[in-house]
Amino acid sequence: MSQAVPRRARSAEAKQQRERAILDAARSLGGERSVREVTLTDIAAAVGMHKSAMLRYFETREQIFLALTAEGWRDWSRDVRTRLGEVEDIGPGPVAAVLAETLVVRPFFCDLLAQAPLNLERNVSPDAAVAFKKAALAEVDAVRTVLCELLAITEEQAVDVVATATGMAGALHQMAAPGTGLRSLYETHPELSHALVDVGPRLVRVLSALLTGMRTGTRATATHPHM
Repeated sequence: MSQAVPRRARSAEAKQQRERAILDAARSLGGERSVREVTLTDIAAAVGMHKSAMLRYFETREQIFLALTAEGWRDWSRDVRTRLGEVEDIGPGPVAAVLAETLVVRPFFCDLLAQAPLNLERNVSPDAAVAFKKAALAEVDAVRTVLCELLAITEEQAVDVVATATGMAGALHQMAAPGTGLRSLYETHPELSHALVDVGPRLVRVLSALLTGMRTGTRATATHPHM
């Protein structure tokens, strides 16, 4: 009986290492291409496994990328909260810049943000979907708390800010089509210049306007509570 525990521990550790290898391979492939182009066969080949063997660790390719999306939320949330704690001139502009900049430097996460509601969440088991949502919402709550403290906006408004920032980052990243033939096409045809999306500046403008409007509205309500 004394030998069974070490064997189980080694087995659990080996399983975690294999899951990590699968996630790292999917991250690498997704960063090189778009997430939607990476197949389960691609990931299996990168790890050196047969596709059927992968199913012992993840139920679908979507679950693999959904797990990476949850990791992306945790990483982004931690960075945002750290950066916001270092901002000296607190206001809509600087806060919007932090939210935008921390998303733009994470193109893979932006890609995942767009893919998650479109297909990743829809092709996993209910348990996997719930686990992902709980992980993501925990990070939304963490960022919300900081935004409420810094800008004196309501909890609902802060959640709207996070949803707008991440939702638009995902959508704008798709529109920008970085590193694709479509992007090159836009760049070589002046008449299509309006289709060239510069994600960072646009996201800053939208979030600055949103936060300014929220703070103005909150102050007006506080001054005239029966309006």
